[in-house]
Amino acid sequence: MAAERILVVDDEDNARRAIVTILGEEGYEVAEASNGADALARIPEFSPAVVLTDVRMPQMDGLTLLKKAREMGSDATFVMMTAFASVETAVEAMRAGADNYLVKPLDADAVLVILTKALEKRSLRREAETLRDQVRQRTRFHNIIGDSPQLQGVYDVVRRAANTRATVLILGESGTGKELIAQALHQESPRKDKPFVRVHCAALSESLLESELFGHEKGSFTGAVARKEGRFELADGGTLFLDEIGEISPSVQVKLLRVLQQREFERVGGTQTLKVDVRIVAATHRDLQAEVKAGRFREDLFYRLNVVSVTLPPLRERKSDIPALVSHFLEKYSDSYGKHVKALAPGTLQALLAHDWPGNIRELENAIERAVVLAQGDELTTDDLPPVLRGPRPQGSSSNNLIPGASMATIEREAILRTLEMVQGSTSRAAEILGISVRKIQYRLKEYGSGKTPSSHDDADEAAAASRG
Repeated sequence: MAAERILVVDDEDNARRAIVTILGEEGYEVAEASNGADALARIPEFSPAVVLTDVRMPQMDGLTLLKKAREMGSDATFVMMTAFASVETAVEAMRAGADNYLVKPLDADAVLVILTKALEKRSLRREAETLRDQVRQRTRFHNIIGDSPQLQGVYDVVRRAANTRATVLILGESGTGKELIAQALHQESPRKDKPFVRVHCAALSESLLESELFGHEKGSFTGAVARKEGRFELADGGTLFLDEIGEISPSVQVKLLRVLQQREFERVGGTQTLKVDVRIVAATHRDLQAEVKAGRFREDLFYRLNVVSVTLPPLRERKSDIPALVSHFLEKYSDSYGKHVKALAPGTLQALLAHDWPGNIRELENAIERAVVLAQGDELTTDDLPPVLRGPRPQGSSSNNLIPGASMATIEREAILRTLEMVQGSTSRAAEILGISVRKIQYRLKEYGSGKTPSSHDDADEAAAASRG
């Protein structure tokens, strides 16, 4: 295996050369620079795994070097050296993205220990990066992220219904991803090369919605200066997704029922009957059966729409998908904002699992976007989360401090949560590393999210659940 590359940056010649000698004797491939500018020029060609740099240097200090290296795209791990040991210096370095820091005069053993830990942490992150594509394959279905049992049932219905022309009704709370399910139905169907057209029914008035759906003829109403094709015509041969179908007026319900029954309609103000071949997928957060009983939704239309129904579970009922969702949004917004936030600090995942997410995936995405924007280092902390998610600070976040006097349940929880953070939320990979089943991890995550303390009977309960599933 090739020796790890270390770049040592220090304006004090004797101190720098002493470190270079020590690291060279330990088998590392070492390069050196006497100032920040020279170091910045060396980083692209040398590609160090670790940059060991002094904080106080003329022209360009160590923290500026770190920030500029990140702007260049370097993923090197930074360890800072300082003769001015203080809490402020340490906090500033860690917030800037440093992995650790050393206090001068340096102790050779301390240097080697810190360096070994930094390289081990880097290795774990690299392994997580190489697993990222595998995680995507395991946890995604047409951009829908999650492999919980509840979602697996949804995926199964989508696959079986996709090859038919049956109308599908997607039910679920706002923010659960109903449009993604509609797109998956289209992509799994023989119509995937034809148009996928969406209409947000709640965003349009009755007259505008009718025109959007069916089109209109020139002069049919004020402002109709030309003929316009409706969404049914535009979706011919493909799929028409009617989002928030529960919001449409009675008159539009009548016209929509005719299209579903006869596959024909007229434009607003027109007399020509048009025929289309369109697959209808509708979605709503409302209870349409209750709307039918209340007289606000036509019963015959409901049955026409409800040929195949899919109910998306809220996020609070599938908390085992939260790690994978967090990993996805972390990557998305780190790239979007040009930041290098790649992991969660201890306690952060547990805070996310403890929340009930009334806004579902949309709320989770907003929380992670906010946290990435506010993050000052390469890890998200509970301080970066919205106040409603922070709660009490976790006790004993260091795994080294957990063992003496800690319960087995506490140790198990720390092992599961930290391993999930390491592998970017992949429950299958975490199960492989920990030597337990995926079902057990999903079972435990549900407990952690509910605040339940695992009891001695939980393993038996889990085994029973697994045998039923």
